[in-house]
Amino acid sequence: MTGQRRPRIDLEKALAELEEIVGQLESGDLPLEKSLKQFERGVRLSRECQSALKDAEQRVQILMDSELKDLNPETLTAVDDEADDEES
Repeated sequence: MTGQRRPRIDLEKALAELEEIVGQLESGDLPLEKSLKQFERGVRLSRECQSALKDAEQRVQILMDSELKDLNPETLTAVDDEADDEES
């Protein structure tokens, strides 16, 4: 399965559906079979949400790493020194 991308989910919709399922299960009004099906759906949604969040976190990390690599410590120090001179 290398090279296959997971389809992107609408995180907000998935979380809203998951909250609805949790509410249904907590109410205790569902028959057992329906409760099991909803529980299974909830587990799938939870995993999809966790995966989407992990992907987003990795994307942010890549962006942040690229920004950090672009920063030259000597340039940063020079900018700090200029700011200190202006404050004096």
